[in-house]
Amino acid sequence: MKCPRCKADNDRVVDSRASADGKAIRRRRECLMCFLRYTTYERIETSPLRVVKKNGERVRFERSRLLQGMARACEKLSVTQEALDAATSRIEARCQEEYDREVPSAVIGSLVMDELRRMDQVAYVRFASVYREFKDVSQFLDELGPMIEGRESKS
Repeated sequence: MKCPRCKADNDRVVDSRASADGKAIRRRRECLMCFLRYTTYERIETSPLRVVKKNGERVRFERSRLLQGMARACEKLSVTQEALDAATSRIEARCQEEYDREVPSAVIGSLVMDELRRMDQVAYVRFASVYREFKDVSQFLDELGPMIEGRESKS
């Protein structure tokens, strides 16, 4: 490992521990030439996941886009950033566990809707209206029907 300051390739590991999520190892290193201490991370290399869109186009899976879409559905609602991050992590993990290289966008959309349904019903309906491309109010009401029936049966 080259030192970021002096570029010497002579260091020692001072401390090594698993990161908080257990998916990386954090190492504190010290350069033996200039004595700078710096941190490195070791992670498992995975093949990049690609998303197969409805039109057949293949694009790189981007966690930030997933998070951005969910955040947009949750605007002005009481959904925390931590809840969105956790949901995004669960969706990303399921995609990587169940698909080797390519995941259909429909699968991702379905996973997002499941997560949003558990977090906030308004966010779920907002996302569903865009994702399912509702053309009129009747499609919107069809989506709301099961939610309303579920609420009435609990009363």
